[in-house]
Amino acid sequence: MRLTTVTMVTVDGVMQGLGGPEEDERGRFERGGWIWSAFDDEAMTLLNDVCARADAFLFGRRTYDIFANSWGAWEDPGDSPVWTALNTRPKYVASTTLTDPTWADTTVLSGELAAAVQELKQQPAGELQVHGSGRLFRWLLDNDLVDEITLFVCPVVLGQGMRLFPEDGPDAALELVSSRTTPKGVTNLVYRPKGRPTYGTGAGS
Repeated sequence: MRLTTVTMVTVDGVMQGLGGPEEDERGRFERGGWIWSAFDDEAMTLLNDVCARADAFLFGRRTYDIFANSWGAWEDPGDSPVWTALNTRPKYVASTTLTDPTWADTTVLSGELAAAVQELKQQPAGELQVHGSGRLFRWLLDNDLVDEITLFVCPVVLGQGMRLFPEDGPDAALELVSSRTTPKGVTNLVYRPKGRPTYGTGAGS
């Protein structure tokens, strides 16, 4: 099973609180809900297509709680591939504190996470998707467990908030697999990790 990640980010790399002002206020973040002015029908179609191909989902605890209390609590709208995927396919959550998940078909991974993820990845086919879950995403990438990264880059700069990549941390080279820009300027980028970058010096002319 391939492990893929899906993240909405601003141009300055912020991923926090995209859904609304009260979704994630850590660090006194005041600019939540930024995705709605940027996301258009074509971007939503792309996201629907991504979610529809998921065979299972893996979350960090905070993102799991946000999704469980939104997507997991809403009635079936009847026309949402995202809702259908999230509510009908297995969900795994990396947590040492969650003991009694109420969202159906949830398994808590509370033990050795690398071994648990490797076991999921060894299943013969399919796609294990990680949505949001910034801390988990960075840990998976640092441990060479990510097969593909999908970014939806929204045309907005926030100037505050938690970013997908920290100011200091491991480096990584990426191979661009595909790119597409929607009418309102959301850029869909798909990358594959390619190990460490190579560094050089510029040659003078």
